[in-house]
Amino acid sequence: MRRLTPSFREKLWGATNLAPWFPNAEKRIGEVWFETDALPVLVKFLFTTEKLSVQVHPGDDYAQRHHQSRGKTEMWHILAAEPGAKIAAGFRQTLSGEELLSASLSGEIETLVEWYDAAPGDTFFIPAGTVHAIGAGLVLCEIQQHSDVTYRLYDYGRARELHLDHAVAVSRHEAHVARASPRGELLVSCDYFTTSLLRIERPRTWSSPDTPQLFIAIAGSGTIAGHPIQAGEVWEIPPQTPSFEIGGDVTLLHVR
Repeated sequence: MRRLTPSFREKLWGATNLAPWFPNAEKRIGEVWFETDALPVLVKFLFTTEKLSVQVHPGDDYAQRHHQSRGKTEMWHILAAEPGAKIAAGFRQTLSGEELLSASLSGEIETLVEWYDAAPGDTFFIPAGTVHAIGAGLVLCEIQQHSDVTYRLYDYGRARELHLDHAVAVSRHEAHVARASPRGELLVSCDYFTTSLLRIERPRTWSSPDTPQLFIAIAGSGTIAGHPIQAGEVWEIPPQTPSFEIGGDVTLLHVR
């Protein structure tokens, strides 16, 4: 098993206060990436001090037709939230393609998407094609297909490129129930990943896995197979790793 190395990405909407997951930064860090070849997923920690663009990601078919490796289905698990923090996903009413384009150009799209209150412990599932936005004042862990293809529909007047033709072509134009309903430890299961929430308060033995797995520490500290683990770390477990123990007082997202 190995601890993955984080990659810090500066963003105009990012933050300098990254504690307790990472050391505070001088530049505005918006995303911290953890990449692995073992699973076709990308893990990110996101820190927002401003709203992100209203955007959408393509599905596999559209991405491959346009010479991209894969689409992007994702989930978010909220780690911290300022009062009033929100995320958006799907629409309050079904829109035609023409209505979606017009709303994107006018900015009305910001009021047509469905906004959800976001609090620590909330989980949201965002299939490819779902128009979405992340509000300010949030720290979240994102687990996604390993793709970073993003089509912006609206960006609050910032001088960044929009991708309206592609975005309208791949968008689902209807409502989407984004808030996940956990079933025991299971948070989200889809064709691309399965994620569970593990609260370790006493030693727990983990059986030898048949497939690669990731353990993402989101709170506290402990040990995994005798190695120290703390919030902000991601550990990759290869298949056929002998059974091991997880201990301490640590909360983990388990991805397989």
